[in-house]
Amino acid sequence: MLHIDTWKRVLIWAVCAAGLLLALPNVFYNRVEQSNDARAAIELGADTPENQAIAGQWPGWMPSSLVNLGLDLRGGAHLLAEVNVEDVYASRMEAMWPEIRDALRDERATVGTIRRQPSASEEVRVRISQPDGMSRALEVVRDLSRPIQSLTGAGASDIEVRAEGDEVVVTLSEAEKLASDDRTVRQALEIVRRRIDEVGTREPTIQRQGSDRILIQVPGIGSASELKDLIGTTAQLSFHPVVGRGTDAEANAGIGNKLLPSMDESGIFYEVEAAPVVTGEELVDAQPSFDQNGRPAVTFRFNTSGARKFGDYTRDNIGSPFAIVLDDEVISAPVIQSHIPGGSGIITGNFSVEESTDLAVLLRAGALPAGLDFLEERTIGPELGQDSIEAGRIATMVAFAAVLVYMALSYGLFGIFANVALILNIGIIFGLLSLIGATLTLPGIAGIVLTVGMAVDANVLVFERIREELKTAKGPARAIELGYEKALSAILDANITTFITAVILFAMGSGPVRGFAITLGLGIVTSVFTAIFVTRLMVVMWFERRRPKTIEV
Repeated sequence: MLHIDTWKRVLIWAVCAAGLLLALPNVFYNRVEQSNDARAAIELGADTPENQAIAGQWPGWMPSSLVNLGLDLRGGAHLLAEVNVEDVYASRMEAMWPEIRDALRDERATVGTIRRQPSASEEVRVRISQPDGMSRALEVVRDLSRPIQSLTGAGASDIEVRAEGDEVVVTLSEAEKLASDDRTVRQALEIVRRRIDEVGTREPTIQRQGSDRILIQVPGIGSASELKDLIGTTAQLSFHPVVGRGTDAEANAGIGNKLLPSMDESGIFYEVEAAPVVTGEELVDAQPSFDQNGRPAVTFRFNTSGARKFGDYTRDNIGSPFAIVLDDEVISAPVIQSHIPGGSGIITGNFSVEESTDLAVLLRAGALPAGLDFLEERTIGPELGQDSIEAGRIATMVAFAAVLVYMALSYGLFGIFANVALILNIGIIFGLLSLIGATLTLPGIAGIVLTVGMAVDANVLVFERIREELKTAKGPARAIELGYEKALSAILDANITTFITAVILFAMGSGPVRGFAITLGLGIVTSVFTAIFVTRLMVVMWFERRRPKTIEV
């Protein structure tokens, strides 16, 4: 007998209602998007009456997740960046100099006095006053080497040490350069992703291309220059001992030092030690705030290692100036007044609220390990996106209408049940896409169009099976029941194999291919649900009310 328990009926309709409710914000796309952006701005501190009014355009108790539109539908910015991996070699060697210096100082009785010599950016040269101790000096410096943590460099060390006359020359090994190149590009890729994601842009495509290039596509950005301003900012924060202060921009800094301009004081330059005491890599948090005078500032906090080094230096250098450097500009150079053991501090300067917020975002995301050269940049206008949306909308409407007409003509009342289920199916698909924050691209629209055709396939199998059961002189109730039971295996087999294909496309593909796989996979799940449960529930409810003696499918 045809029967569906009450709790099952309630659950089926509840799922349908939830899917349609989640999809509802997409009907008012612009209004909801503006409201979401205003709420995000308010959370970041821009609590203005204008933002409050825009945020109130959509009720806070309603779902507000939207289907993100891809670059081909919405327009946006496209960049192809090349990572300057050579920059890392120089910074690595600069960071090694304090270690080399301290190690050789302990051997002063053997090697004599040590003095760093001018050298290329990718090497460190140290002159010793007692050449007879060269073998010991080489041994000491080689002990500073570390094994390379990569499959290609297994068993090799990260530095090469050789003697040239009375000088010790330290360079990176070729195996370490290869490993460093890969680490640098991976780190740059992750930092670019974090920077873009944290400022609320919608579903960027960020992929590695080749050995040292990164492809970046961000929907909804007005121009490529906006994206470059965000990504291209290195945001390297470091803390350096101050050697001197002056107004001569052409002054020669001593070996191991560098001359940096002041950010706030025009014409003022600081000579600082090139090797930092603490770097931004040891930051664990940075937040926009205000200083004691109510001016915008940024508070920061170091990890355990950074806090220890920061605390030890401030303890040993009370009364000395300490330069806070951001991207080779001195933000401020306060005099250390007391020991700072907590590993936290505040960066003050001539910031606006927006600038302090952006700086905090960049510091939290981390510094780019190397500079980026933008080889290709394009801004895709909204006209192209609008044309794509219109073409996809027309294709979907034509396919949708054709399927509705065909089902109604072929199966009568049962075809109308299938059409209602198809409409619910599309709504649930968009609800799920909104819930998971998926990105809809042109291939994704193709996946939805394909789903429209596939959605009724399961109903066709059921209805044709009911027709066959009616020919065996069974009653209507028994024919409907057997139709759903016997068609179930064929429905599951067909959809499981297609779902496996969608999973493989998602796992192996990228970008638009994944968009197609997501809509196809979700469409399969919702199609099976609407065919097996929703249409059956509608047929059962109709049969219970009418109790027909005969039916025509």
